Amino acid sequence: MSARPYSLLGLWPIVNRWKYLVLGAVSLAAVVSVVVALLLPNIFKSTAVFYPTNPESTDPDRFVTPEGNKLELSGRTEDLDRVITIGNSQPVAEHIIRKFRLHEHYKVGTPGDELADQAALDEFNGNLSIVHSDRDAIELTFQDKDKHLAARVANELVSVIDSFNQQLTGDNRRRVLELYRDRYKFVQQEYDKTRLALLDGRRYYGIHGLEMESRYLAKEIIETEAALRKAEGAGDAGKVAGLRRALRGLTRADGGNTVNLERYVQGTDSMNTLYARFNDLQTRLINARSAYENANLALKGRISSLYVVQKAYPAARKAKPVRWLIVVSSVVVTFALSVIVITLLELYRRQFGRPAPAVQHA
Repeated sequence: MSARPYSLLGLWPIVNRWKYLVLGAVSLAAVVSVVVALLLPNIFKSTAVFYPTNPESTDPDRFVTPEGNKLELSGRTEDLDRVITIGNSQPVAEHIIRKFRLHEHYKVGTPGDELADQAALDEFNGNLSIVHSDRDAIELTFQDKDKHLAARVANELVSVIDSFNQQLTGDNRRRVLELYRDRYKFVQQEYDKTRLALLDGRRYYGIHGLEMESRYLAKEIIETEAALRKAEGAGDAGKVAGLRRALRGLTRADGGNTVNLERYVQGTDSMNTLYARFNDLQTRLINARSAYENANLALKGRISSLYVVQKAYPAARKAKPVRWLIVVSSVVVTFALSVIVITLLELYRRQFGRPAPAVQHA
């Protein structure tokens, strides 16, 4: 004998026979779910949205450039992953838990107890969400029963992530700053040495302005030599002797003149080299000092490594629980389970409760 086919429409008579049991189960589920839904606390979410900046744009060696530098938003995967990893790290979580006394807030025990610390950490991680949005931004969401606490924790997390992110390159930045300082000191020492050498050369050779001395010597030598020729032509021996001494003083180093042609020629090459080096060192010193001051300012200024688009604010409405959904879901699930149970009972009664047919003998 073939088995009787079953369909969904065929369940109605079964439900009708068991209607009081089903109605009781559904009513009980409705009452329990309403009570549970009313006892559940309201949970509020606060979200902060930010972009990581390009770390190269905040390094002193790249920040100090002749054309200037600008903070650049970074959409690189490695920068986004680094910031998300920092936000989900245990040191950040422990810092937030200590600062906001979340052990007491979560009622998990006293700080220092291993189980209490782990419970607070698990609760904190369960309430935190840091995701990479489809617009290459990072959305940090924290949820809590206290909407004001949720907003404060979210904003503090952004600040801590920024601080930890800067610390990753802090040592390198300080080393770069030391290089700028060492270069500035070296150029300053060389500049001072060259300036003193230039002063000594001026005093020794009597050269205080290359163009001025050359014009003076040329003019004086030409005029003295012309006067000497005239005096020789006129036969004035006394004047000739005086002019020859004057000409010797202008042309010979032992002639007695401070400014003379021989010393001028000797000192020209040396002074030209010193002047060129002095001007070069002067330019380098100005640039080195400017670079060091800017790098020092950039490092002490703690340029943020994050660009915050939206700070976290206390939520105006709760995020969960959705109480009506809890009640409806409980009633629907209870009704479905009740139907399944009574259907199985009916099948059992039909299969094992029916008496066996009598056996006929031939």
